[in-house]
Amino acid sequence: MTNPPSTATTTSTTTPETNSLAGRREWTALGVLMLPLLLVSMDVSVLYFALPAIGADLAPSGTQQLWILDVYGFVLAGLLMTMGALGDRIGRRRLLLFGAAAFGGASLLAAYADSAGTLIAARAVLGIGGATLMPSTMALLRTMFTDPGQRAKAIGLWSGVMTGGIALGSVMSGILVEHFWWGSVFLVNLPAMALLLLVGPFLLPESRNPSPGRFDWLSVPLSMAAVLPVVYGVKEIPSEGWHPLYVVSVAVGLLFAALFVHRQRTTGSPLIPPALLTGRGFTPALVLNLVASLAMMGSAIFTTQYLQSVLGMSPLAAALWSLLPSVFIGAAGPLTAQLVQRGADRGYVVAGGFAAMAAGFVLLALVGTDSLWLVLTAAGVLACGMVAIVAQLTDLAMTGAPVERAGTASSLLETAAEFGGALGMAVLGSIGTALYRHRMPATAPAGARETLGGALAAAGRLPGPAGEALTRTAREAFTSGMQGAAIAGAVLLTLAAVGAGVTLRKPGK
Repeated sequence: MTNPPSTATTTSTTTPETNSLAGRREWTALGVLMLPLLLVSMDVSVLYFALPAIGADLAPSGTQQLWILDVYGFVLAGLLMTMGALGDRIGRRRLLLFGAAAFGGASLLAAYADSAGTLIAARAVLGIGGATLMPSTMALLRTMFTDPGQRAKAIGLWSGVMTGGIALGSVMSGILVEHFWWGSVFLVNLPAMALLLLVGPFLLPESRNPSPGRFDWLSVPLSMAAVLPVVYGVKEIPSEGWHPLYVVSVAVGLLFAALFVHRQRTTGSPLIPPALLTGRGFTPALVLNLVASLAMMGSAIFTTQYLQSVLGMSPLAAALWSLLPSVFIGAAGPLTAQLVQRGADRGYVVAGGFAAMAAGFVLLALVGTDSLWLVLTAAGVLACGMVAIVAQLTDLAMTGAPVERAGTASSLLETAAEFGGALGMAVLGSIGTALYRHRMPATAPAGARETLGGALAAAGRLPGPAGEALTRTAREAFTSGMQGAAIAGAVLLTLAAVGAGVTLRKPGK
């Protein structure tokens, strides 16, 4: 029998959880929370097809164009830990509603930006709003669903929405830009944020840490100084090479990371309590979440280029085809949750997810220069394994973390995912690039020896047979690079599967 749902004005404390079943109010609230979560994840990729129209309208410089693309992700990654800890102190619902208002206002500003500088500023505010929304949604989910079975299902849905939103963002961008003006990609955010602001105060319970201690403001710039240079450096290395600027950027970030860790260990009221990391399974969940994100983003940089530059698809056609593997990911999280509820060991379930991702990489290693369905199958297997892993690791970490630290725990998981995505592009991207350059003949034009895009551009300037030969050679070299990176990814994921089975299995098994 379902217990009466809690009212929206209830403030959770550190009293023991009752594990009562969530009712209609909580499931309705979950649906409302999924809308902003979907939009925040979509905003990572929503500018991919809008950028040419923005360039024609606002005429940004090359540097401004890069900032238009990247500032959202940088601000988001840099503020996740701060916002997670802040929500634990001032209230997750309050922070969520503040973030929704900021996200909606920044979306309106971005849609009608009349200069590149205005658009960059709006994207930065969108990153601030996103950093409040992501950990707040998970922390509220943790407090709304106290029954382990229901919480696992809810987290499975949350994971599927997060993964699917990134794929959906580029497609929606292409469709909207084709029929409207580029600002429409931002206006779609407004109805969801308005709905959240209207019904959130009535549906969502307020929750906070009743004894948070003082807020350690010094940890805020330290955390940003640790995250931002590392993310920046590892994102630039795949395309620009091991330039001293990017290596120094990573080194500086690691130095500040060491200072941040020292601060958390020595201050009386740390932003990230060290005790949180010692909870059973929490640190392994962080590391494994990073590895899964590394593999997913590392594979995406190859599959998206393969569809467009090897198979010759238009950007919109490639985006539409890339949606096909996403059809099945919504079921992966809930299905693995049911397996665990029926007695399957969580460690082995997560290991199975990593094994599935490794199988996806094995399929990528078999891809030739004309293998559309094999690439789509590989991407689908990878995505399903990813959702299963993230759902289980999130449930493990959020269940093991104290309720009063739910926002902080969620922000750490999401920060690990941001790092993993950047590392995936850097590590696997660098392997693919090195193999591509090795396969390209020394007689090819200089630009063609660097990237596939450069080779296709050079081929377009050559007479018929010579251009066709260069195109064919470059596509074969890129496919060879993707195969090599896929083998490396499969080995890494196999090791992760073993690690998950060892570190997450139940004691005595």
